[in-house]
Amino acid sequence: MHSFEVQGGNKLKGEIIPQGAKNEALQIISAVLLTAEKVTVSNIPDILDVNLLIELLGDMNVKIERPQKDTCVFQADDVNIDHLHSETFRKKSGRLRGSVMFAGPMLSRFRKAFIPKPGGDKIGRRRLDTHISGFEKLGAAVTYHEEDGFFHLEAPNLKGANLLLDEPSVTGTANIVMASVMAEGVTTIYNSACEPYIQQLCHMLNRMGAKINGVGSNKLIIKGVTELGGTKHRMLTDMIEVGSFIGLAAMTQSDIVIKNAGTEHLGIIPEKFQQLGIQLNFIGDDIHIPEQEIYEVHRYFDGGVLTIYDHPWPGFTPDLLSIVLVTAIQAKGSVLIHQKMFESRLFFVDKLIDMGAQIILCDPHRAVVIGLERKQKLRGIKMSSPDIRAGVALLIAALSAEGTSVIQNIEQIDRGYQQIDERLRRLGADIKRI
Repeated sequence: MHSFEVQGGNKLKGEIIPQGAKNEALQIISAVLLTAEKVTVSNIPDILDVNLLIELLGDMNVKIERPQKDTCVFQADDVNIDHLHSETFRKKSGRLRGSVMFAGPMLSRFRKAFIPKPGGDKIGRRRLDTHISGFEKLGAAVTYHEEDGFFHLEAPNLKGANLLLDEPSVTGTANIVMASVMAEGVTTIYNSACEPYIQQLCHMLNRMGAKINGVGSNKLIIKGVTELGGTKHRMLTDMIEVGSFIGLAAMTQSDIVIKNAGTEHLGIIPEKFQQLGIQLNFIGDDIHIPEQEIYEVHRYFDGGVLTIYDHPWPGFTPDLLSIVLVTAIQAKGSVLIHQKMFESRLFFVDKLIDMGAQIILCDPHRAVVIGLERKQKLRGIKMSSPDIRAGVALLIAALSAEGTSVIQNIEQIDRGYQQIDERLRRLGADIKRI
């Protein structure tokens, strides 16, 4: 097990380039199973979760070439379907919730699939009901076999259907879209997720020969086709990294330029950081965050305390609430953070309180942050990363703190942020992997 040793208090300066989008990668790379032809994917992030997904495809006999570090050429012309039901696959895929994304493409093309019990972050219950219900409405028979720990899915006659999702799940929508593209007839998915990741997946599938209308809305209409072909696809910039770097710059009083930030696809993210009083300068597709002594939290027009909460796109992504929370620690003013979707995602705030933050944890979903206004610095402590986003929030806190911090279980951070320590060192951070 590795840890980060951080000497805090340094102001950072320079340019940083965000990685490709992790959440898009898990969908796009799974979609290569839909065709026997070559699919080239570029701007792939070099992170544990994505590398494990690629490894799982290799175990299934998918041919993989890597002409460049961030590019893979996949060809799924000889897929070993039975490997998905093996103990090897169950153990390896159990470390990665994203492996559930294989189910839609496998059902669509091969008419059967296996889903092991999901792994991933320990941030609360993340149910598969939306995925399973959608598959069943398309004609799949789903049974759970306790003796092997797999859901068994079979769909000899996959047919289009009218679906009303019980929640706009991003992974659920992606999985159902991939299952629908080669189903017989027309599928309508209402209350679908419409995140940029889903839009990217739909655009890629249409280039492969799928017929998907309504991209970017919460109603997708899919006319089934008999087969799909190859394509080339470049992934978006990771919006969660962009938000993380904005929070990092503000907390550490740094002057940072985020290059190629993909501003067109960030939605409401910049506005939420601006509500904390953070100055952002947009220069083409770059974002410049200048050094700020004080950033003051906005209030509502009636004087009420600002509340920042997660909401399905185009609302604020839950993946950045941990970053917003830690950034608010040194702000002037107070803010209520309301994490609606995951009941355990705020449980890292006890470590921030130990560092000297003024935070009231109201319940598993809400925390009030009372800004320190830089009147006192956080102090370095020893702590452990519980999940990807909380891990980076703790890293930001450590970089802004006085003294030495040690962050354990950094494998969680490595799951979502590529070589984060090396990139931060180039900005002047004092961080070691030990």
